[in-house]
Amino acid sequence: MSYKLIDLFSGAGGMTLGFTDEDFGGGFKSIWAIDSDLSAVETYKTNFGNHAVCDDIEKWSSAKVELPETDVVIGGPPCQGFSLLNKNRDGDIRRALWRPYLDIVNKTNAKVFVIENVKELIGSKEHDEICESARQIGYGTLSDVLTAADYGSPQIRKRAVIIGWKSSILPAPIFPPLKTHSSPKEISDLPAWRTVRDAIANLPDPTGTEIRDEKGPYDLHFGRSPTELSKKRYRIVPKGGNRFDLQRLAPELTPQCWIRKKSGGTDLFGRLWWDRPSVTIRTEFFKPEKGRYLHPEKHRPITHREAARLMGFPDDFKFCGSKVEVARQIGNAVPPHLGGAISKVVKEILSTRKKKKAA
Repeated sequence: MSYKLIDLFSGAGGMTLGFTDEDFGGGFKSIWAIDSDLSAVETYKTNFGNHAVCDDIEKWSSAKVELPETDVVIGGPPCQGFSLLNKNRDGDIRRALWRPYLDIVNKTNAKVFVIENVKELIGSKEHDEICESARQIGYGTLSDVLTAADYGSPQIRKRAVIIGWKSSILPAPIFPPLKTHSSPKEISDLPAWRTVRDAIANLPDPTGTEIRDEKGPYDLHFGRSPTELSKKRYRIVPKGGNRFDLQRLAPELTPQCWIRKKSGGTDLFGRLWWDRPSVTIRTEFFKPEKGRYLHPEKHRPITHREAARLMGFPDDFKFCGSKVEVARQIGNAVPPHLGGAISKVVKEILSTRKKKKAA
């Protein structure tokens, strides 16, 4: 038996993959999804079926629009309004998009909902408003900050997760999910965090500079055409190094704005480490000046395929769109391993309800 799933602000479908694919969690079937990003919706359709729509969620949250009933609603209302990278957070309209999300939860009579967002959501007034609004329509809530690497993703990515359940018919879940992996610094019987080496070491050097029209590991494993200055800078950065090493070893190659900025930005122009999980993969991972996105030893940024693997996407997951659009989908995704861990919590409480009903 599979439970029905609706994904709001679905993006490419990283969390849906965690809920529907048995390699991560499984036990759910996607019946409807919505996102405002056309290329992301095409990716979702390609991988999960032709039931995703590209539209404004507020049109669908109104009482006049019919939606199918579902067992669970998942989704991540756009996070930029909470992000520390957004310097004008107060009053950002994206902070309020959880309201139509909860409207759809209520309309579809979902038994469980899951909201995923940046870790700064926890402790915010919006977090308290979400939980109180959920309580008013009959849902209990629990929330925590989860680290994707604790659940098998080769990436240190911390995300806030709120899980809500119909308290009149379901028991409270065991939350957060039990970890499947642990930091090497911890004394634990669990397997150690998966590393960059585990995820990408077996890939050959990339070829070409464009997406290939195929489905597999090499469709996204392409390079860039860096300037000679960029190539010189790449060669200077040592293993595990960053922009401060570039400044120390080759000040003549270092942008003046970096030289003037004496602190902060220790990941800028940095190399990933082979034997650690990657840093958080963001939407411009192909630009080393944006973060620690240089290959651990090759003199180049990571490729789209390498970024997708570091996010946890299997090679047969097909992305649609331009290079920039695909990069945005990868960087905005929920790691499927994290989605799978959450799906197991949801499946457990839904199956508990079934057992109680049968009794």
